[in-house]
Amino acid sequence: MHDDTPTDAEARNRFMLINAMRIAGVVMILAGIAVFNEALPLPDWAGWVLIVLGMVETFVTPTLLSRMWSTNEKR
Repeated sequence: MHDDTPTDAEARNRFMLINAMRIAGVVMILAGIAVFNEALPLPDWAGWVLIVLGMVETFVTPTLLSRMWSTNEKR
């Protein structure tokens, strides 16, 4: 058994990064909605791209990061 447990500072930084990714994803989704409400002068396809990338960044990326940094034996 090897000791790969992160220090308190590393764990805090990882937690902050995961939450920052979630917040950035929500901001991207809101920006995509703003495109459809004509608050941002971008084409509709850009709104769809922002929404899709925001969904990936909100739901998929934090899960992948937490699995990558997991200290459990099964991954």
